[in-house]
Amino acid sequence: MTDGNGKKETLQLTPHDTRYLFVLPFSTDPALARRFLARDGYLPGNIRFGKLLEVLDKVAENTALGYVNQFYPDARVVTAAIDSIVVRNPADTTHDLVFSAQINHVGKSSMEVGIRVECLGTCSSHLASCYFTMVARSADNEEARSLALPPLEYRLQIEQKRHQKAELRRQSYRESLAKAEEMPSLEEYLLLKKLHKEQESSDFHGIRAGELVLESALRAYPEQENVPKTIFGGYLIRKAYELAALAAEMVTQDRVVPCQVNRINFNQPVLLGDQLKFTARVVFTGKTTITVQSDIERFSREAHNKALSNSCLFTFRNVGDQMEPKPVPFIYPVTYAEDARFLNAYRQRLD
Repeated sequence: MTDGNGKKETLQLTPHDTRYLFVLPFSTDPALARRFLARDGYLPGNIRFGKLLEVLDKVAENTALGYVNQFYPDARVVTAAIDSIVVRNPADTTHDLVFSAQINHVGKSSMEVGIRVECLGTCSSHLASCYFTMVARSADNEEARSLALPPLEYRLQIEQKRHQKAELRRQSYRESLAKAEEMPSLEEYLLLKKLHKEQESSDFHGIRAGELVLESALRAYPEQENVPKTIFGGYLIRKAYELAALAAEMVTQDRVVPCQVNRINFNQPVLLGDQLKFTARVVFTGKTTITVQSDIERFSREAHNKALSNSCLFTFRNVGDQMEPKPVPFIYPVTYAEDARFLNAYRQRLD
C-alpha cells in the first residue's frame, strides 16, 4: 500500500531482508571469462580489476534499490561514495565469483552497502570486502531530491556489529577530513624536509613524483548511461583505475596488483556529452606498495564550466611471478601540491 505521496506504508525490515546475491559464472561462460581476462596465459590473479569495480557498483545499486523501492516504487539510487575496498586474496577467471551484499546501515537518505566477494570451487576463499554509500533520490530528472528512508531493525548480534562498524567508518571519514586540513606533524615535517634535502645532492638519482603522471580524455556517450542523462559511476571508476594501474607500472618493471581502494567521492554527476579528463599521479610508495591518485574532471560544453567529478586513491602492491611482495623505489615530492598529496597517502599507508 502507498500513501498520497507515492510512498509505501512503513515496513520494519532487518539487514537480512536486504540481502542480494550476484554470480559471475566464469566456469560455464567462456565468453564472459574472456572479457574479464587481464592477460593471455596462466597468471595468478589474472583478472581485470577495473571490470570488477563496475560489477561492484552495480551490485551496490541493485541492493540499495531493492530496499528503497519497497517504500518509493519509482525512486532511484546513486552512488555517493566508495568507502573502501580491501583485496584479501587474488581472483581469477577460472572460478565463479559470488557477490554477497546487504545494507549494514541506513541514515536519513543514505545507506551503507557491504559486499563480500568470494571464489567458488576448490579455491574457495574470501577475495574482497567492499563498502559503498548509496543515496535514495526521487525519479524527477530536473529537480531530483533526496528521499527520507525508514531505519532498519538490527535484531541479530552480527547485524548490530556491522551497524556499529558502519558508524565507525563514517566517523573515521569525518576525522580524516579534519586531519587533512591540519598542518604536518613534527615527524611529517622532518620527513618532507629530509626528502627535499636529498634532492639537492649532486648525485641524486631518485624518482620525482612529477615524472609519474598520466592523462587521458574522452567524451560521455549514451552507451555509458545508467539512469536518464547520468553516466554510470562504475564506468568512470573503471577508467580511472585502468589509468592508475598504468601509472603504477611506471614505477617498477615487476607486476603491480590492486590491494586497496580508499574512499572515492562522487562529487559531480557526469552528463551526456561532457568531456572527461582523467589524471593519474603516483603520489607515494611504501616498502612494496604504490599509491596512485586519479582525478576525473568534467567539462560541460553547454554550461562552459568544469568541475572535479571524482578523486580516487588506489593502492597497488609490487609482486613477483608467484604474487610475492617485492620492494619498490621511493618517490620524491617536489612542489607544495605534491607534498600535500604525499602526506595524504602517507597517512593512509599500508607499509
